[in-house]
Amino acid sequence: MEDADVARLLGEPPRLVHADIVGHPRLPEARRYYLDCILKIYDGEPFLVRLLVESGRFSLYHLALVLEAAQDPARRETWLTAALLKKWLATLGIASGRHVDHLLARLHEVGYITSEPSLCDRRVRILSLTEEARAHDRAWLAAHYAPLSMLYPEHDYACALRPSASFQTLHRRTSLNFASLGGRLMLSEPHVLLFLNHAAGYPILAALLQAAMCDGEQQASLRYADIGHRFGVSHTQVRKLLVAAEERGLVKLHAGGGHKVEILPELWTSHDRAIAGGMYYHDVVYVATMRAADALTQLEAGHAVDAIEA
Repeated sequence: MEDADVARLLGEPPRLVHADIVGHPRLPEARRYYLDCILKIYDGEPFLVRLLVESGRFSLYHLALVLEAAQDPARRETWLTAALLKKWLATLGIASGRHVDHLLARLHEVGYITSEPSLCDRRVRILSLTEEARAHDRAWLAAHYAPLSMLYPEHDYACALRPSASFQTLHRRTSLNFASLGGRLMLSEPHVLLFLNHAAGYPILAALLQAAMCDGEQQASLRYADIGHRFGVSHTQVRKLLVAAEERGLVKLHAGGGHKVEILPELWTSHDRAIAGGMYYHDVVYVATMRAADALTQLEAGHAVDAIEA
């Protein structure tokens, strides 16, 4: 999606340019900050990692949040149902119907989503995210705006860095208009997608990059068993993922058991492009969200004036 397409959706040119974010002199510093924020969410939370951290699982959870925020009780076609989720995920090419049913059952089992008959039509079951699910989303939002606040302090991201429930709902409702942009950006870096498509894949990558940066070199000293335990997956799953990454020329494995994982330049570059794409997307949605917030404020002020005059 070109900037011109985004401008048509946004109603004005995006204020950030993806290439400029990639070339920002402080991007390595922002990368470190982003990795720290993400790992703060998932470190020591193997259950959460197994539940959500894989592209299909996370896409369903994220899309459910967005569709729930955007639904209109007066418009049946917007109700958050399993059928609506399947329709959207099929459009994005992310998950099959059977996979959706399995993921919804799992989210329901662990208390992240509920299902109740519609008050308008008892034959239809409406899905709803729980407060636990929404709280995780608020933490996730703050982590993704953190690097933007570092690179672009002239822009005020306070509402996203400390998101209230009302801002979260408005942000997610607004982001529905940019779902295609988000999907394209996620698919634009196949090297990072390799990790995103594996359970716990991105936290594993984040931990490796963080360790390499902390050591001041390109190698991370982390054993497969240790990193697997950290994120709730087996050392075999970690090894298979990193072997696949080595076959793509993204890492080089040294010594047995993953004692040394060398991060090759292609992976650093791909990861930086990916997080730059995420920052570009989140800034676009933030601008649109704040505009929507201003419009709501003006509307409420107008209603107050009407009430006084009446």
